[in-house]
Amino acid sequence: MDLLLHTCCAPCSLFSWQAFQEKGYNVYGYFFNPNIHPYKEFSKRMETLRAWAAQEGHKVFIDERYLLEDYLQQVAAVACAAEKRCPICYRIRLEETARQARAKGLKNISTTLLISPYQKHELLRKMGAEIAQAHGVQFVYADLRPGFRESMNQAREKNLYRQGYCGCIYSEKERYHPESRKLAKQKKR
Repeated sequence: MDLLLHTCCAPCSLFSWQAFQEKGYNVYGYFFNPNIHPYKEFSKRMETLRAWAAQEGHKVFIDERYLLEDYLQQVAAVACAAEKRCPICYRIRLEETARQARAKGLKNISTTLLISPYQKHELLRKMGAEIAQAHGVQFVYADLRPGFRESMNQAREKNLYRQGYCGCIYSEKERYHPESRKLAKQKKR
């Protein structure tokens, strides 16, 4: 069984890739992330993934298009609200993954976003299934969160670049801007 795994970065791929292989999937990675800002961050994640995949002998399709403007146009109206912004971002990346899977004759898709304890799993599961069905493929859900720390530790041991935010300009601000961090914590309460 082939599976196209939407891949946000090398650290999240370590455990995710292995978990899907253990479930019997022949995994292919797909890097498509128009949300990542700035371009240096996008390049760093892309090149780290490319190098890791080559070292491990993994097949990864790299989409080098930097479609930041497209992403920003879609999220600009709701940028301040992660609960509205993140679903748009998920949809952009999962839609393109499903299109690519179909074009490559692969029957299953999933995403490394499923390893993150910071992502909305029920939304990813529902949206992934809906998008996959529309494109004639299957979305494979797996709760990979138990492997998050292990994956980050492996990345550290392998000296892979590890980023401190999900990738978008808004999450970067929420992560590093003191006032934004404070507001985000208050909203969670």
